[in-house]
Amino acid sequence: MSKVIIAERIKCFRREHKLTQEEFGERLGVTPQAVSKWERVECYPDITFLPDIAALIGCVVGDFFA
Repeated sequence: MSKVIIAERIKCFRREHKLTQEEFGERLGVTPQAVSKWERVECYPDITFLPDIAALIGCVVGDFFA
């Protein structure tokens, strides 16, 4: 079974680029609270956001699954 690593990728990218959760969320059209929940693995982004997140952080959707 694959491990989902979306939270790790988002948090790492955001910190490397010195973006707040608010700034990251604005780029995707979501709230900073949503980004916080993703990073804490309280929930995952809606599947429709995955291509946008991948494009923003410079990877492909498949990279979110190890």
